[in-house]
Amino acid sequence: MADIIDSKTSIQPLLRRLSLLALSGGHRIATAESCTGGLIATLCTSIAGSSDWFDCGMVVYSNTAKQRLLGVATESLQHYGPISEIVACQMALGVLGHSVADLSVAVTGIAGPTGDDIGTPVGTVWLAWARRLDGIAMPEIQRTRHSVFTGDRTDIRQQAAITALEGLIEVMG
Repeated sequence: MADIIDSKTSIQPLLRRLSLLALSGGHRIATAESCTGGLIATLCTSIAGSSDWFDCGMVVYSNTAKQRLLGVATESLQHYGPISEIVACQMALGVLGHSVADLSVAVTGIAGPTGDDIGTPVGTVWLAWARRLDGIAMPEIQRTRHSVFTGDRTDIRQQAAITALEGLIEVMG
C-alpha cells in the first residue's frame, strides 16, 4: 500500500479529478472492498477535504462479512463464487444501502500469492460501480469490469484501486 501512496506524482492528478467531479456534482462516494483491503478508501481520504464527498468504506474480506454487512446472497457466493460479477454488483448495491452515498465502487478478487480452490488465477478481479439516481429509490449498477492484473500482491491491489478510481470518474463524467 505504501508504494501507491508514495508515488503521489502519478496518483494525485487522478484523486484531484475525482474530488473535483464529486464536489461539482454534489456526489458522495462509498466503497466496498475485499481484495484491496481498504486501499481505495485510503486513497480517497488522502485528499484534504475528502469529508465533503467521501461517505464511507467497508472492508468485507470474508464471505460472511459480505453477507452480513452488505447483503450478498449466499446463493450468489455458492453458485458464482466470491470473485464474480454478481457478487461485485451485490457489494456495490449493498454499500449504497448502508450509506448516504449516491455512488459506490466494489471490488472482489484474488491478490495472491495463490489462487482459490476452484482454480481462479491470481490477479482476477471484478469491479462494479453503482449509482443512486435522483428521484429513484433503488440504486442501479452503472458498469462492471473484469480484469486479470499481473504482478505481485501489492501490484494487483494497486491496479485494482486505480481502476476503481478511474471507473468512479467515468461514472460521474
